[in-house]
Amino acid sequence: MNRIRVLTGITTTGTPHLGNYAGAIRPAIAASRREDVDAFFFMADYHALIKSDDPARIARSRLEIAASWLACGLDPQRVTFYRQSDIPEIPELTWLLTCVTAKGLLNRAHAYKAAVDRNLEAGEDTDAGVNAGLYMYPVLMAADILAFDAHKVPVGRDQIQHLEMARDIAQRFNHIYGQDFFVLPQVQIEEQVATLPGLDGRKMSKSYDNTIPLFAGGAKALREAVMRIVTDSRLPGEPKDPDGSSLYTLYRAFADEAQAAAFRRALEAGLAWGEAKQALFELLDGQIAPMRERYESLMAQPGHIEEILRDGARKARAIATPKMARLREAVGLGSHAATAGASAGSRPRDDKPPRLASFRDEDGRFRFRLFAGDGEELLLSRAFEDPKAAGAAQKRLKQLGAAAAVVQIKPGSLLLELDGETLGSTPEYGDEQARDLALERLREALDMLAAAA
Repeated sequence: MNRIRVLTGITTTGTPHLGNYAGAIRPAIAASRREDVDAFFFMADYHALIKSDDPARIARSRLEIAASWLACGLDPQRVTFYRQSDIPEIPELTWLLTCVTAKGLLNRAHAYKAAVDRNLEAGEDTDAGVNAGLYMYPVLMAADILAFDAHKVPVGRDQIQHLEMARDIAQRFNHIYGQDFFVLPQVQIEEQVATLPGLDGRKMSKSYDNTIPLFAGGAKALREAVMRIVTDSRLPGEPKDPDGSSLYTLYRAFADEAQAAAFRRALEAGLAWGEAKQALFELLDGQIAPMRERYESLMAQPGHIEEILRDGARKARAIATPKMARLREAVGLGSHAATAGASAGSRPRDDKPPRLASFRDEDGRFRFRLFAGDGEELLLSRAFEDPKAAGAAQKRLKQLGAAAAVVQIKPGSLLLELDGETLGSTPEYGDEQARDLALERLREALDMLAAAA
């Protein structure tokens, strides 16, 4: 099965609210559970620096947002979940992309143009208050996406332009350096994403100060917020209009069809607003309370969250590191040793496909090796007690493909994981350059096996 790589960025400013959960967190986690999706979720903490210069707020937000997504059901074993700032290849790629990006393209970015327009209206200098981070935001976003060859990026309509710019930048790089180095990402607009009303009936947003907390403040804060939802002046016993009620819209976003229909009938029959708010609170708290308990447990174990994010960074870098090695070569920044070796033809390549070879080790258990077409050993499997299990692992390996491979990078070697367990390991390499070249060869072999399967 060819899996589609879907990449989602999460800005690390503020604390998630109920609208974030219904509109972004819940649908994204549901999509990540599909068998045909290879989901990448990253916390965009470099981007957050454009909006905030408060280090305590940035640090706190990173922790709260990671805990929120994990508490809501994000499975770090199934997806790649990492911090942007833990991937040094991203700022490096940003610079390579900066050097092929036209200034005129950045001049047309909506966020920059809006800042310029505000300055002109106020009679200020065109670039007053505009930092280079805001101006370069589209290039950093392009690097976030292109480093991992994402096929689709779910965004709101206000971000469509940035995806189009990422495609433009990728195409220009590909054209200048003569190869398709980057996958061209596609915009994925979620037309059915829930947009929840806030306390005052407008879209729930921090900028309107009308949000309902997801976890902050516990059940007490949730109930207090629900009780502040604005309603009309109809008295108990008077029929209510569900379609004109924010309360009903919120209820329907979390209820099943039968619950929503019953709540609608109760409003039309004259249910008092106070009772309706209590019913909404009970519905919400019934779903949120178990997640809140997980959230509070995670917040009490920041070291555990750190471990999860570092594991995610290792998975992400297993893709980004060889990608950057190839890009450095493309622009002329490869090491002299690698350049000399390439010019001398020190590593002969041929068109022979990779192959798998089974054998029985000295203690009677079953293993297999993966060889490149030229005979180089790329992987030695772990030992299996049952030959059928070893055969099944080989079959899975043939179907995996590089895009779905989870490779852990060690100082001098690589580990290939399958279903959360180590499937095999590479030989030990003398240095990081040799290891990174081996990773590239391993990924090439996996793609060739998948293509032939």
